[in-house]
Amino acid sequence: MNIILLGPPGAGKGTQAQRLVERHGMRQLSTGDMLRAAVKAGTPVGLQAKAVMERGELVSDAIVSALIGEELDQMGPQAGAIFDGYPRTAAQAESLDEILAARGRKLDHVIELDVDEDALVERITGRFTCANCGKGYHDTFEQPREAGVCDKCGSREFKRRPDDNAETVRTRMAEYRAKTAPILPIYEARGIVSRVNGMAELDGVTAAIERIIAG
Repeated sequence: MNIILLGPPGAGKGTQAQRLVERHGMRQLSTGDMLRAAVKAGTPVGLQAKAVMERGELVSDAIVSALIGEELDQMGPQAGAIFDGYPRTAAQAESLDEILAARGRKLDHVIELDVDEDALVERITGRFTCANCGKGYHDTFEQPREAGVCDKCGSREFKRRPDDNAETVRTRMAEYRAKTAPILPIYEARGIVSRVNGMAELDGVTAAIERIIAG
């Protein structure tokens, strides 16, 4: 099975992808991770990508397509793939079809984690962690049992990510909508787009995704 998992930062896409990996032995293909790994390994495509990046240029669709092809070849025909961060344009969507078809594969589902922007802003901007052990908390949903003291290690120091602010979250949402807008109509025309409430409880989201891929 081959699926595209869509969702803005903070929607829980990474968590759900990891659950699919664990439950079904699928491989999460994140173009950013694959690029870094190929450059580090010094593969032919990695060397091409490295030269482009060192010139300060964007990696071409052709290089990204070659990376995905390499990865699919290494996986073997039985393993399913989760495409993360690709495709983002109509040209990339067409390219992905060709890559899959050349390997006797097809795209089965495009699953979008649907989120409420205001609720997502609250979810992300309220996050903070223990500076010592990294346990996560939230201003609204999960405060330490004793105010100012970490439940796990007793530390009194906490920190927040500098980019967990409302302006950054809304900018990311706008970027996400701009990037997915060109590809969704392509897949909607094929009848393979499903939407899941990304604001639901974690296990509920997982169950909804499982129902979709079970068909």
